[in-house]
Amino acid sequence: MDFKQIQELVKMVNKSNISELSIEQDKFKITIKQKDNEQPVYTVPAVAPVYQPVPQAAPVAQAPQAAPQAEAKAAEAKADNLVTIKSPMIGTFYRSPGPDKPSFVNVGDDVAPGKVVCIIEAMKLFNEIESEVSGKIVKVLVDDASPVEYDQPLFLVEP
Repeated sequence: MDFKQIQELVKMVNKSNISELSIEQDKFKITIKQKDNEQPVYTVPAVAPVYQPVPQAAPVAQAPQAAPQAEAKAAEAKADNLVTIKSPMIGTFYRSPGPDKPSFVNVGDDVAPGKVVCIIEAMKLFNEIESEVSGKIVKVLVDDASPVEYDQPLFLVEP
């Protein structure tokens, strides 16, 4: 076996899935091994969502101008009671585990600590986001398959 043939074998092994190749001919023996090119996969645990009451001014600003004063006060009191589930990371927000699967939670659904409410994809990793509060989902603040920022409000929950 000449040097050119050995080079060709090395190239073939590098391009293939073969991790080791041994050839014996008469008094000649060669073994070609590939390095372990498996790079470690690093995963970062999802940061626990931070829950804060929704500021009083935000819902009032969104209330219709023509609403009676009694309704506005009721909406304001209700908004004070809401808890926000926020994004613990930057990524893409998904309401369901797959395109043809039902959403994890919908408006009106009850949630409890540990219940998965959505998935956020970050760098090809799908991170399940769990609720840390008990209550009822009042509003979904993000559209499915849209990008989210760190600490962006995702859901409003009535405890």
